[in-house]
Amino acid sequence: MKKGALIFLLLSPTLLMAQSNKEVTVDFLESFADAFNAHDITAIMSYMTEDCIFEASAGPDFNGEKFAGEKQVKEAFEQVFATFPDAHWGNARHFISGNRGFTEWIFTGTKSDGSKVEVTGCDLFTFKDGKIAIKNSYRKNRLPK
Repeated sequence: MKKGALIFLLLSPTLLMAQSNKEVTVDFLESFADAFNAHDITAIMSYMTEDCIFEASAGPDFNGEKFAGEKQVKEAFEQVFATFPDAHWGNARHFISGNRGFTEWIFTGTKSDGSKVEVTGCDLFTFKDGKIAIKNSYRKNRLPK
């Protein structure tokens, strides 16, 4: 056997693993959700691309509010935790198809004024290079009782 072929055969499992690490899995999305529930902003941002986009479910525009780039996205996530110190996304269900995915969840949280929120929602994701490039959030708008 030629030396080059032998080296390729020895390295091919490593090369295949490197390629598969670029694919987003359900476990990846579950870990991302865990980071949100832990309010671990450093961990959350490690799942996002440098040029990431977060489209919030509320805001002044027809599609909510758009935050672009690591700095803006990080600040937007920090604001969510400041608004809802006990924010939690429960009963998560994750789905992936190619470079797209979504997660359904039930959001619960309490604002500083004591008002409680409990709504269903989802995140639509676009993946790039094994990370989240776009996180587009939607949630129900539940009227106060």
